[in-house]
Amino acid sequence: MAIRLLVSDLDGTLVNRDKQLTPGTIAAVERLRSAGIGFTVISARPMSGIRPLLAPLGLDGDVAAFNGGIVFRRDGTIVSHVTIPEDVARGVMAMMAEGAEGVDTWVFADDRWYASDGDGPHTRSERRSSAQEPVVVASFDHLLDRADKITFVSDDEAALRALYQRVHARFGERATVAQSQTYYLDVTATTANKGDGIAALAGALGVDLADTAAIGDQANDLPMLARAGLSIAMGNAPDAVRAKARKTTRTNDEDGVAHAIDTMILARGDK
Repeated sequence: MAIRLLVSDLDGTLVNRDKQLTPGTIAAVERLRSAGIGFTVISARPMSGIRPLLAPLGLDGDVAAFNGGIVFRRDGTIVSHVTIPEDVARGVMAMMAEGAEGVDTWVFADDRWYASDGDGPHTRSERRSSAQEPVVVASFDHLLDRADKITFVSDDEAALRALYQRVHARFGERATVAQSQTYYLDVTATTANKGDGIAALAGALGVDLADTAAIGDQANDLPMLARAGLSIAMGNAPDAVRAKARKTTRTNDEDGVAHAIDTMILARGDK
């Protein structure tokens, strides 16, 4: 296996717990590029949260937001864009309203972040991830004909897991329903998943998936880990994610991506 492309998740993977790229990670990506191996990113973040990272990483080609729902470039070019079907978005919102106490709602549309509570759980972290302030609204009805992502937010893991099971059972064939963190439940378009996303990114570069490595840390990364020729889990990933990966690197606070680049790709440790 000759790896020709590495596709990386962002939060919990490429950036540390402070949502920052470290000098070690930036340098490792440059070593990868100098060796003739491509690099790009895919994330549940909106475009606004990915753009600030593109210059430090030297990325001018295709990158993916909303788990592949939008493929775009640093110059502003939109390569592809899919949104949640309106009836699905409305159905998901109705289901949440029927029986999900204490769960906040975020809707992403038009590259803006709309929230039911501007000071709810994890809004501080999302401000950094999205690189914008939330627009607090009493109703999301006017956004549901063009929603890129609906996120339900709660620190009650059992309640969020139960909501996932209900939403997935009803809409799983018409939308991608996945947890990007234990406290986030994301709903995106059917093809807005990291499996289809990594295929699109690799295809744009003319690289076969068998020659592609993927690295991530959460359940929403599993579709791309399953399709990549070399799958790498972060050391901070849950056991269930690490069990599905071929290799495990260090944590995101230990420059785990840099460690994977140097010891599993450039050193041909994937053979």
